[in-house]
Amino acid sequence: MVDGIDHLVLCVRDLERARDLYRRLGFTLTPPARHPFGTGNSLVQFEERGFLELLALLDANAVPPMRPGNFNFGAYNRDVLARQEGCSMLVLESADAKAEARTWRAAGLGDFEPFHFERPAPLPDGSFKKVAFTLAFAVHRDLPDAVFFACQQHAPEIFWRREYQRHDNGALGIEEAAMVAADPLALAGLLESVAGRPAERADGGLKCETGRGVLRALTPAAFSRRYAGAPAPSLARGPRFAGCRIRTADLAALRSRLGEGKIAFAEADGALVVPPAEAFGVALGFVQRSKR
Repeated sequence: MVDGIDHLVLCVRDLERARDLYRRLGFTLTPPARHPFGTGNSLVQFEERGFLELLALLDANAVPPMRPGNFNFGAYNRDVLARQEGCSMLVLESADAKAEARTWRAAGLGDFEPFHFERPAPLPDGSFKKVAFTLAFAVHRDLPDAVFFACQQHAPEIFWRREYQRHDNGALGIEEAAMVAADPLALAGLLESVAGRPAERADGGLKCETGRGVLRALTPAAFSRRYAGAPAPSLARGPRFAGCRIRTADLAALRSRLGEGKIAFAEADGALVVPPAEAFGVALGFVQRSKR
């Protein structure tokens, strides 16, 4: 069973422009890194685990050709970026990606072999060490622009760095990830299959509690209400990932920071929301951490 939300893949066409916005939002980012299949990224890691992955296509010639039975990460995100920026994939943490692949295959969510890859990870001192991952993909035919995958890390002691988890905006972790669908209730079986937990009706759609963070499926109207009037993405190609909420230690300080940085935002339902037009196609919400 997957353990909870691992990260969101946020596709951007210009990685440096996206990094600049996230720095102005008060995030600490990892140095840019390259994948061996044409894409590259920069990450926002959180103290409570989980991260945001800013992903761009860096070398179209390095994207491998499609092969039957193998999900092509580079080609998929290349094709998403040809249509729009935004959240292309939602990733769940796993201790056994091969087991997730078997479970999802039995649920009819694609017959893909687990994918293993390694890359050098830039460390805060400027050196590099190798990190490695095994991925299992869950693909539904009615969601061509919304793919789930499980991520198993093989060198977490290298990947997770305290230096990258301290953010000036007080960000602590991913509260929720939201997708939009014309009929969110029809996604109950999908959410339950990928998360391994029940989905229940809530707030204009569905919510599914994971071991870390909530998955939501919302109607376009419910999404706009929850995300401070942010427009829902086009559903011409089916349901889409559209927004996320980040827990922060001091929402008032974040509000001041957004104002000082002249970054557009709106407020609703207890959240400050940077709209998709500002945040490269995703509604980026911030909520106050609950008192413990």
